[in-house]
Amino acid sequence: MIRHAFKMRIPLEHAAEYKRRHDEIWPLLVNELQAAGICDYSIFLDEQTGDLFGSMKIQDPGKLEQLASKEIMKKWWAMNKDIQFYEGDQPFVRPLKEMFHME
Repeated sequence: MIRHAFKMRIPLEHAAEYKRRHDEIWPLLVNELQAAGICDYSIFLDEQTGDLFGSMKIQDPGKLEQLASKEIMKKWWAMNKDIQFYEGDQPFVRPLKEMFHME
């Protein structure tokens, strides 16, 4: 498994709605994420800045990249465009470089 981390950003006034929508994530989307080999997926919020930190384990980076072409992913992103910063039709996402790990 490969550890993968990234950052995103939301306006702080949308933090509660962002959490509510993710608490009610669509089962079909969860299935698609799992089919792409994603597990141990978490998103954390910096309540001072609106920065989101995402962390997940993936089996194949290529499958992660293919998610952008899946209809369920496109629908999820379209639904959340009103509460999150986007670049085009996808959320603003920046991969993070691992600098340290301890098990």
